[in-house]
Amino acid sequence: MESEKTPRSGGISVESEHIFPIIKKWLYSEKEIFLRELVSNASDAITKLKRLSSLGQYQDNGEPYRIDVSFSAKDKTITVTDNGIGMTEEELERYICKVALSGALEFIQKYEGQGDGSATGIIGHFGLGFYSAFMVADTVEVVTRSYTDAPAVRWVCREDGSYEVFDDADGHGRGTSVILHVNGEGEEYLSKSRLSGILDKYCAFMPVEIYLSDEEEEKKEDGHEEPVNDPHPLWQKKASDCTDEEYKAFYRKVFGDYREPLFYLHLNADYPLNFKGILYFPKIREDFENLEGKIKLYYNQVFVADNIKEIIPSYLLMLRGVLDCPELPLNVSRSYLQNNAYVAKVSAYIVRKVADKITSLFQNEREHYEKLWDDLKTFVEYAALSDRKFYDRVHDALLFTLTDGSKVTVAEYLEQVKEKHEQTVFYTQDAKLQAQYIEMCKEQGIPVVRLEGIVDMRFAETMEQYESAAKLKFLRVDANPDLYAGGAGADAEGVLKDLFSKACGEGTELTVRTAQLQNESVPAILTVEEEARRMGDMMAMYAPDAPKMPQKASLTLNTASAVIRRLEDGSYGERAPRVAAAVYGLALLAQRKLEADELRRFLADSTELLAQL
Repeated sequence: MESEKTPRSGGISVESEHIFPIIKKWLYSEKEIFLRELVSNASDAITKLKRLSSLGQYQDNGEPYRIDVSFSAKDKTITVTDNGIGMTEEELERYICKVALSGALEFIQKYEGQGDGSATGIIGHFGLGFYSAFMVADTVEVVTRSYTDAPAVRWVCREDGSYEVFDDADGHGRGTSVILHVNGEGEEYLSKSRLSGILDKYCAFMPVEIYLSDEEEEKKEDGHEEPVNDPHPLWQKKASDCTDEEYKAFYRKVFGDYREPLFYLHLNADYPLNFKGILYFPKIREDFENLEGKIKLYYNQVFVADNIKEIIPSYLLMLRGVLDCPELPLNVSRSYLQNNAYVAKVSAYIVRKVADKITSLFQNEREHYEKLWDDLKTFVEYAALSDRKFYDRVHDALLFTLTDGSKVTVAEYLEQVKEKHEQTVFYTQDAKLQAQYIEMCKEQGIPVVRLEGIVDMRFAETMEQYESAAKLKFLRVDANPDLYAGGAGADAEGVLKDLFSKACGEGTELTVRTAQLQNESVPAILTVEEEARRMGDMMAMYAPDAPKMPQKASLTLNTASAVIRRLEDGSYGERAPRVAAAVYGLALLAQRKLEADELRRFLADSTELLAQL
């Protein structure tokens, strides 16, 4: 009985003929990634040799390091060759013949902390990348010679996992060649344009020069070759070593946008974050074609993915740029990113740097910043209302455009109006439609802010919440009749009340009042309480088919107007109802767009009034 309680141990066994079909079908979601993996392995082989050279364990003979990708449509082969560290027969058996045993990881563990730290540039960690070759090939050959001058060896493996090792590869120089005998599903990759497109997508900035060739084409007589990649991308340099033109050229090359970006931000985060990148603020078109940008994520200069939302907050996704994060694995998953503390810190760092860049531009280049503001406004407002911390960092750099085109901060605006209306910002949502109110504000020396964009009003409401302790308030120019009156008004009585109650029509919830406005040429103004109008606007946006909410509107008759005085003393006689209707219609026109029935009525009343003159 005692033996039954003794724990038993063992190891999971996986037979190659069973694991290979899984690798072939499920290792990666896109087959084209096989080339990224093989070229990454080739880059690692060269990085390892450079590492040994830096440690004095290998004498570099000055031969340029390179990776060659070639293909033969006739032979149906794709070959990836490097002149890196190579392998002995023992190492080939150890690292290639055992699935998921990473030679790269062992190398890092062995040499980490020695010399110049170049081992940290190694890409592969999992020992699976090589097997992606079987996604497009039924047979794969590896021909390799170690830097130790051990005999070269050739290894041939079939898709069922069976392999053979030969020692007839003495003609092969130092390094490794991986030869894929392409199957039917992989024949689409036997073209220069297809392979070039994959290399441009994933390997455009890999740290070793890559050359692509068709084995059936004759080489150029002058022997001149051009690498298909740039081993020294701009983000790997110090910002102080980069010129403005280099940043713009890099932007055009990576994103194919020949309009200049508004500005850029060079990132270089040291320990513990350890990542680099460049972010660009693109010029957003009015049709919002480019509202969503493109952030390219790299891992040690190898492309991983576009627009990883876990690294870039949603309100920054309209940016364009590159981020190279060597702390993330090449086989990155969304669930990994969502729960990774490093990702959260990178995201917070980027947000902070973007906010600091905006503030710096405002403080040090105010004139230039104001010119950029119309293009930046939507982005900054959306980011500020999405993230309170972002708002707090850019608070002093937030600008508002006045109806005269000038730009001010809230603090600057409030300073101008503090003697008349403390902590209140007056705005318009349509400068043309509300021109009469804007003119009356101008006569009193009150500037008016334009809130005419998609995000503007939502941002103003959010700003009121953020600044609730300071009692900041945004009021539309048609929200308060007392703004334009010399004193407090009173409810209309007698003749005026009767005339305008009829002119407004039945079912209209409207208060008719009188006041002496400072502008004698305006017979009446229509005002709607701010909160009631906002609620109505919100309902119209989110429930357009629902019945309209009644709004508390007020028609203020200007007792300083000759028209109103003549209505009150009866000078218009029989025409008084038509004149009152015209005055009401004009007040509606100056406040908002007329409904179809209102417009027909206004035109009919105006025409009849003209006929009576």
